[in-house]
Amino acid sequence: MRSLFVMDPPHKLDLAGDSTYAVMAEHTLRGHEVAWCLPPDLYARDGKAYARATPSKVTWDAPFWEHGEPVDRPLADFDVVWMRKDPPFDMSYIFATYLLDMAGEDVLVVNEPRGLKLFNEKLWAMTFPELHPPTLLSSDKRRIKAFVEGLPGKAVLKPWDGNGGRGVVITEKGDRNLGSLIEILTEEGKTAVIAQGYLEGIAKGDKRILLFDGEPVGAILRVPGTDDHRGNMHVGASVQATELDARDREICDALAPHLKKWGMIFVGIDVIDGHLTEINVTSPTGIHEVNRLNGVKLEAQLVSLVEAKLSARRNA
Repeated sequence: MRSLFVMDPPHKLDLAGDSTYAVMAEHTLRGHEVAWCLPPDLYARDGKAYARATPSKVTWDAPFWEHGEPVDRPLADFDVVWMRKDPPFDMSYIFATYLLDMAGEDVLVVNEPRGLKLFNEKLWAMTFPELHPPTLLSSDKRRIKAFVEGLPGKAVLKPWDGNGGRGVVITEKGDRNLGSLIEILTEEGKTAVIAQGYLEGIAKGDKRILLFDGEPVGAILRVPGTDDHRGNMHVGASVQATELDARDREICDALAPHLKKWGMIFVGIDVIDGHLTEINVTSPTGIHEVNRLNGVKLEAQLVSLVEAKLSARRNA
């Protein structure tokens, strides 16, 4: 299987926690061809998409990476293209998905670019109101303030396009900083933000559930530290083992047909206190943590799934 990974520079990856690295190492272990490129290395000529691709062998042991010389190749040369560029989801990211659309019908893109373009990770979750906490998306300062003041408890304000907990704040009715916070986050009413009812269960953890082709394969619980309210690992949240409960499975079952329909093969959803808060499709992570806590090899399951999908395509 010939795979191209569109990703961040390899030397910037945290190998102990990066899911892309784990999947690439599994490829090399199976004897598959591995190459990588950065989003700016993608281009199109005469209606065909190409990449300045660097062939590599990726191993679990030092030196970890063995890179060859980069070469220009049509995306159609590859069986699979893995879109693994980390957020932010900006115009350069969207531009890359347009080029991935031109890869050709025989190339499997993980995740499919049509879905990546359509579904923002926070906004897509809002389209499932029965699974989602009370939420407002707006740039209107007065509307946001009225929403926060109408909640029975605290509120969370966050950028609609944020990642990694960036810009997430907690406030409530009577907070003398509320007006200022809204002004800053909306850039004086120019930028939309998400206002959401605060979920008290966050103190017990933010559950990240990994799904492969719509099926849950593992979960971790990210518990905020004592000096930060956010359940993000890079700001100090601890990671604990966890199991899926009935509500988690209800959420996964509701999402599964939509994930399958739009080609979202590798997805990480966030669930707090039984509420869906995000559907992470751009570059979900968590494979290393689930492996460590549950004694599994999710990267092997994922590569086997993609192999099976390719085989089914060829035999159709």
